[in-house]
Amino acid sequence: MDLPCGTRNFSYKTDMAIFRTKTHWAMLIGFLILLFSLPFNISSYWLGIMNLIGITVVAAAGLNILMGYCGQLSVGHAGFIAVGAYTTAILASKLGVPFPFDMIASGIMAGLVGVLFGLPSLRVKGFYLAISTIAAQFIIIWVINHWSSLTGGFNGIVIPPINLFNFDFTTQGSQYFIIMLVAVLAIFFMKNIARTRIGRAFVAIRDNDLAAEVMGINVFKYKLLAFFIGCFLAGVAGSLMAHWIGYLTAENFTLSDSILYVGIVIIGGLGTGVGPIFGALFIRLLQQGVQYVSPLMGSAFPQLPSGFAAGLGPMVFGLAIVLFLVLEPRGLAHRWQLFKSSYRYWPFSY
Repeated sequence: MDLPCGTRNFSYKTDMAIFRTKTHWAMLIGFLILLFSLPFNISSYWLGIMNLIGITVVAAAGLNILMGYCGQLSVGHAGFIAVGAYTTAILASKLGVPFPFDMIASGIMAGLVGVLFGLPSLRVKGFYLAISTIAAQFIIIWVINHWSSLTGGFNGIVIPPINLFNFDFTTQGSQYFIIMLVAVLAIFFMKNIARTRIGRAFVAIRDNDLAAEVMGINVFKYKLLAFFIGCFLAGVAGSLMAHWIGYLTAENFTLSDSILYVGIVIIGGLGTGVGPIFGALFIRLLQQGVQYVSPLMGSAFPQLPSGFAAGLGPMVFGLAIVLFLVLEPRGLAHRWQLFKSSYRYWPFSY
């Protein structure tokens, strides 16, 4: 991280810290105060959108570890989210397991399934690995739909709300605090793991797996570890989604959702700490904008072909990804770094 002019680090511990100046801490505290004061200042509708963004941030953080740090392309992330969601649904509704134990169990289950489908990463990589993760997406959804005695099949399954200390978190505002707390912890975990030996091994494998193996890194072990950690966070996101929605079917976890998560980490910035946040904000708010504009276009331009306005969302989303790949391949996180470059010279940054 770039430091303000005149600021130096005198120890390795200080150099590796995420927040190193008083300004860093002040900005963090101000951000957290703003974040957790939103339920008192915005409507229930926007709280619902913020809850969706928070869940998306947790899932995108997992995919960012897998793709951004370790370089393992996964196009089946929604399937792993489904594993976590249905694990929570079964534990909470049929076995009465309380929160947060069902969330932790969901993360572990999704991580183990991720390891299972990450085994081909020993022999294949790139687009070939992406094909195997797409297969995971279809296999998981098929199991959900056909194991009806456990998952409810095509009829779906009902999930009780989060209950802590005999208080039911049923409103958007009460759920907001749980979701945002988990999202903050997920980002903090992702940012810190990138600074550990494990994170450096991930980056080495991403940059050149052959060179990493020559240096003594157990490539297969760390690839599977990346799948476990990335899918663990996907399972946690699925657990939060299950409690938030309250009713699940396999239609909540489509292949287009998996592609959406890939777009989120690309647009936000692969291998960056703030990438999942920026990507989730951009995509989810873009979806809301498209939903608002589509009916207006249909009424303003009646000469457009039937169904054109309904298909505007996927078209705008695809165009956004293409533009980012061409104009800003390093994502919104790079724009943020350029913005912070001016901050280094502020006189109160010391």
